[in-house]
Amino acid sequence: MVLYRCSRRRFGTSVAGVAALMALGVPAAASRPVRDGDPLADFVRRTWPEGAGGTVLAARGTEPVYCAGFGASDRAAGTPASCRTVYDVMSVTKQFTAAAILKLEVLGRLRGSDRIDRHLGPVPADKRAVTVEHLLTHTSGLVEGLGDDYDPLSRGELVRGALASTLLSAPGAEFRYSNTGYSLLAAIVEQASGDAYEPFLARHLFAPAGMTRTGYVLPRWPRHLVAVEYDSRGRSRGRPFDHPWAADGPYWNLRGNGGMLSTAGDMLRWHRALLGGRILPAPARDRLFEPRVPEPGSESSYGYGWSVRDTPDGRLAWHDGGNDWSLALLGRSLRDGVLVFWVSNQARRDGKWDLEDRAQELTLGIIERVRAGGS
Repeated sequence: MVLYRCSRRRFGTSVAGVAALMALGVPAAASRPVRDGDPLADFVRRTWPEGAGGTVLAARGTEPVYCAGFGASDRAAGTPASCRTVYDVMSVTKQFTAAAILKLEVLGRLRGSDRIDRHLGPVPADKRAVTVEHLLTHTSGLVEGLGDDYDPLSRGELVRGALASTLLSAPGAEFRYSNTGYSLLAAIVEQASGDAYEPFLARHLFAPAGMTRTGYVLPRWPRHLVAVEYDSRGRSRGRPFDHPWAADGPYWNLRGNGGMLSTAGDMLRWHRALLGGRILPAPARDRLFEPRVPEPGSESSYGYGWSVRDTPDGRLAWHDGGNDWSLALLGRSLRDGVLVFWVSNQARRDGKWDLEDRAQELTLGIIERVRAGGS
């Protein structure tokens, strides 16, 4: 069962306990603190790569049962990673974009069956059959990307470039992972809502979920809380916004498909919101997790911004994110509400370890131990 894909083209010491749970905004009494000797805590410490900075969160239903920081979020400053650290969650962003599309559908502004020319204007003949749903499910046939994440590309340039590109397959024919398709969805969010992408998400998704620490620029985090990313040789690559960004967030090769910044606490709040009706009514919410298109080489299918897999323990929904430096994964068991979220600001170390190789073991091992009540 593969739980990792390379979803971008550019490729310590535990502080778990009562304080970490309180950092998530949950009273300490709501969950047992993590102790040395707990199977879950011990498993994560054994599995997490030595020297990698990052944060690991697990929850059962609405309550956290484990949260720990490992290594440093900023090595030069000696800042330890914690449950308050802000990370680039990369392609986990796609589930926010997909939820925004469904929110617009609930509001009567669009339908998944709409052809994209309804929202983007005239399109070339080979793309007239492309629908919003094709973009959501990576079946549009569009290319994976139009260049580097940080190329200074405007919305108009992104749309024109995507429409001028050569389709790799006929619309609806094949699953082909496309960051460009999700950037087009962000453009459609703006066109259909009359609002900019991040403010729409902040108003209709993040605020109802209580997520005050998720976004591109609107949360205005203190700089020291945002993790520095490190390459495979351990060299600093800076914070996400140290790269070329527009005034309102990343340029459009990244917008809508990645680059969102968030925390473990807000990932828990997102999970809670998806357990109820705060952001989407149940019928719309369930559509996020409906298996729609088999993913080649995997036992998973793609839904709307989520990969989904039916297992003996029920349906598992997940999505990863990665770039040259960082790696993240968010997984949810839809049957029993188990959540796992982990993120590292260094995905690999030359000659020593590669977190990608441990992604499945880490994710499934955490889920197994949460179910067993190990923490």
